[in-house]
Amino acid sequence: MKKILVIFLCTIVTCITYPYLSQGTDLVLNNTPAKVCFSPGGKCTNKIIKETEAATREILVQMFLFTSAPLRNALVKAQKRGINVEVILDKREQKNQQYKTAKALSKGGVTVYTDDKHTNAHNKVMIIDREIIITGSFNYTYPAESKNAENILIIRSGDLAKIYADNWLNHRNHSKKY
Repeated sequence: MKKILVIFLCTIVTCITYPYLSQGTDLVLNNTPAKVCFSPGGKCTNKIIKETEAATREILVQMFLFTSAPLRNALVKAQKRGINVEVILDKREQKNQQYKTAKALSKGGVTVYTDDKHTNAHNKVMIIDREIIITGSFNYTYPAESKNAENILIIRSGDLAKIYADNWLNHRNHSKKY
């Protein structure tokens, strides 16, 4: 009962403070499961793919650099098994790549948006079923997996996922559908 009350109160506080979330928010996460992965050598791509394979409803992605075929294929595979997959990509980086990732994801049925409101749409976030957040320095690229010193953090928290999903929706609202 106490846990339900805490979740309820956190939800109310989040709703009340929503206009201020773009400024950042403090959140105390007690007993929140998390996984950490470091590259090179940590097989972070495989860990992300494993999480996409476990999705049951929705995957929302914001990614600055996205050239990884295994991650692209995992998202297309999720879309084909009935998961709603939507991706926001940095427009300038996609333009530099001649929209290769945007084209491939769209061809696979994934809804793709491009964000050009910012100098760099530099987020590196995946939100799964509004329960899991994957974030860190890790772009979805081969160098991030194999050459760079990068990290991901996989956090299981509905409260935190809601904050990230709200931010994702704010960015989708000013992004253009590819």
